[in-house]
Amino acid sequence: MNIGKKDYTFDDLIGIIKVLRGENGCPWDKVQTHESVKMNLVEEAYEAIEALDSGDKDAFADELGDVLLQVVFHSQIGESEGTFTIGDVLNHVCNKMISRHTHIFGSDKADTPEEVLATWEKNKIKEKGILGVTQGMKDVCSYLPALMRAQKVSSKAAKAGFDWDDINGVLEKVSEETAELNQAVQSGNAEHIEEELGDLLFAAVSVARFANIKAETALKKATEKFIDRFEKVETIAENQGKKLSDMPLDEQIALWNEAKKN
Repeated sequence: MNIGKKDYTFDDLIGIIKVLRGENGCPWDKVQTHESVKMNLVEEAYEAIEALDSGDKDAFADELGDVLLQVVFHSQIGESEGTFTIGDVLNHVCNKMISRHTHIFGSDKADTPEEVLATWEKNKIKEKGILGVTQGMKDVCSYLPALMRAQKVSSKAAKAGFDWDDINGVLEKVSEETAELNQAVQSGNAEHIEEELGDLLFAAVSVARFANIKAETALKKATEKFIDRFEKVETIAENQGKKLSDMPLDEQIALWNEAKKN
């Protein structure tokens, strides 16, 4: 292999991983398994999204490379085990893209993005042999972030007609679940509190669906806003010569309200 090339290829990446996992390769790479590196795939995917949102396209390309590395690495593990190869991975994805785009490679018709998504879903259901709405809900990946999975499951119920007439109905449900959570908190029963909190969060996800926003994104932005505001509170306290953790709650809240104005 020509190390130090200006432009590498996909085959070069495969070759590098084969060397690293080969007999005289890297001691760490050689002993890894699907299980030992599985979370790396999740982490790299999230880092790629973070780079995309940063607006730095070169950083995004770099992080996409890390995602691709995970795919090739797992494929090489599969090849060493005799279970699958990178060729199998490519065959699966190519066959899927062809079979799901029947409006391009078949006789279906889809002229809008919405029609394309409907066609994709129809073909997916057919391929997987999904029967009924419940089975479709169970098919939603259980490893997705909870808010994202809840919104997908909620959407499948809505498509079957199991839904409120408008967003006001959902907001009433949120109020109802809030009251039930309050009762659970008063009871002090941790299991009951967890159940009612889950019901409230699920209802809130339906608000996001009706508003055509992603609940996962909404919570992410809220978290970032909280961090930003907390930083302002801490800065104000430091400018006053105080340590935030030493201040009583009422003073902290006063600083919080002050930070909200800025």
